[in-house]
Amino acid sequence: MQATADSTKMDCVWSNWKSQAIDLLYWRDIKQTGIVFGSFLLLLFSLTQFSVVSVVAYLALAALSATISFRIYKSVLQAVQKTDEGHPFKAYLELEITLSQEQIQKYTDCLQFYVNSTLKELRRLFLVQDLVDSLKFAVLMWLLTYVGAIFNGLTLLLVAVVSMFTLPVVYVKHQAQIDQYLGLVRTHINAIVAKIQAKIPGAKRHAE
Repeated sequence: MQATADSTKMDCVWSNWKSQAIDLLYWRDIKQTGIVFGSFLLLLFSLTQFSVVSVVAYLALAALSATISFRIYKSVLQAVQKTDEGHPFKAYLELEITLSQEQIQKYTDCLQFYVNSTLKELRRLFLVQDLVDSLKFAVLMWLLTYVGAIFNGLTLLLVAVVSMFTLPVVYVKHQAQIDQYLGLVRTHINAIVAKIQAKIPGAKRHAE
């Protein structure tokens, strides 16, 4: 019963995150997506020019400059107008931001679920449970060696972020044409995999 409850909880958490991610990536709220996308780009471009420590320090200084300036401005304004509005950030200071035990447990369970799933998949690939899948993984790693020689990690991350926020919208607008080309590619790949399976006895027996 406990396992079923944990699985249901993970499904609910994943469904909620998935729904929020889809709303962002498909630009259903243009303002919210623009803020998130712009923030990611600004952060990544900053990291390409400065070290992580410098970027964190500059962001902290920018935030502090804004809040301190606003606090001084409101204090002067209150003194001139002789009002008693109090601290300008009082509402935010009184907000409860601590995580409850239930929330911590929920996120810990979610993290544990994905870590365990990843470890099991890596074990399956590296210990060659399925020869064809392991060969596919080996080809992918081989291709990544060439990608890594051309791009650094930050550049790849930047390309990934831009792709995440542009490809879904492009796919929705040109779904028919893209599906047609993807179908041709998938058919070609399946034909190649079938030939490989036919030439590898262990892979053929597994497929059967």
